[in-house]
Amino acid sequence: MALRLPWPLPALMAWACAWLIFVLLQRAVPPVAALLVACLLGTAASVLGGNWWRRGLIATGFPLSLALLGVASLPNWAWLVPLAMLLLVYPLNAWRDAPLFPTPRYALQALAVQAPLPLGARVLDAGCGVGDGLKALRHAYPAAQLDGVEWSWPLRLLCALRCPWAFVRRGDMWAVDWSSYRMVYLFQRPESMARAAAKAEAEMAVGTWLVSLEFAVPGVLPSAQLRAPGGRVVWLYRMPLMRVEE
Repeated sequence: MALRLPWPLPALMAWACAWLIFVLLQRAVPPVAALLVACLLGTAASVLGGNWWRRGLIATGFPLSLALLGVASLPNWAWLVPLAMLLLVYPLNAWRDAPLFPTPRYALQALAVQAPLPLGARVLDAGCGVGDGLKALRHAYPAAQLDGVEWSWPLRLLCALRCPWAFVRRGDMWAVDWSSYRMVYLFQRPESMARAAAKAEAEMAVGTWLVSLEFAVPGVLPSAQLRAPGGRVVWLYRMPLMRVEE
């Protein structure tokens, strides 16, 4: 529900909570420790932002306002804390893939009709973030064995807590072997799709599925398309891929 709050409410709520935590903690702990906890809260709340600049505003709003007001006596290095927090949640080597794009809850509700899977089939959410895609996949395939892989260890931990019924691991989605999966689900970005298709062709068996929310594979004919609630398109590709003839 919080993910649907209109902008800038997520930012205002995160900043207010960070300030409240900071003020209360200063009575019991040193200022640097209070800053650390408040920045951790702001960074965790940054997942509520719908794009990179909103996530950055949420995460950095509190420390920037603290610096402008000059209400705390902190060492110079303490201002590196917010940056370190952001790098933990959004590692630099993962920036070439999608930022945090949460899958809408019922976006995949009709997927099983177009792409039926046997009971116990293994399904991978590649780049699972905080688990929204896994939740949507579970709604579509309640009897499937769901796996998730996420590079950011804080997001991986949060995903595992939210989806205890799935096997969630920290790792590089491009290094994970896709050959044992009957379906691989992605909600990445357009620039990632050609690479995903090449990996799927190289590793996935005939008859398995590559599924993408929102973004199509360039130069490949989809096996089916679904219109998700909210107007988004789900692209389904069955192996082997059907290339567009030029």
